Order: sequence, then C-alpha cells, then structure tokens
Amino acid sequence: MGVTGNTKTNIKEKSKNKPREPKRYNVVLYNDDFTTMEFVVSILIDIFHLDPVTAENVMMTVHKTGKGVIGSYTYDMAVTKVDMAMSRAQKEGFPFRMSVEEA
Repeated sequence: MGVTGNTKTNIKEKSKNKPREPKRYNVVLYNDDFTTMEFVVSILIDIFHLDPVTAENVMMTVHKTGKGVIGSYTYDMAVTKVDMAMSRAQKEGFPFRMSVEEA
C-alpha cells in the first residue's frame, strides 16, 4: 500500500516591484509689487524652514527674476505648505502667489 501525502515545495518569488521614491514637486514663488519682502522672508523661514540667510537670498532672486523655486517636496507636503502660506497671505491682505509644479 502506497502512502500519499502533501508535498510542499518552497518557492521563493522575486518581486519586481521595488519601492520607488515618490515624485517630487517644486514650490514656485512669484514676484509681485505689493507683498512686502519682510512677509516673504517670514513665510520662507516659518513655513518652509529656510534659514534667514537662505530665505533672504531666495526672496531677492524672486524679486530680481520674477520667480524662483523654494524647494522640492512630495506632492502632499508641497500642497500643504502652499496652502499654509496662501492662507497667511490672504489674512495679511497680500496678493502673494505660489504654485506646485512637478520637478
């Protein structure tokens, strides 16, 4: 009489789905003639966590060239930071403009 049983085979599958880094999005700041330089620097320090010297340099670049990239973030982080900055600008009455663009 033969013995029948379950034969288990250990098969390891290699996953071809390697974790990918999330896409990055640039936050772009635009110059206008009404938003004060002090306000822009405060946004860059408080919301985007730039040091004061870097914040001043970014603000001057935007002032001279019309626009500049503040930083590169995941989509959710970029949108959240822009929303925070725009809300603060609206409360202060500034026509502050920013956008989120795929890097």
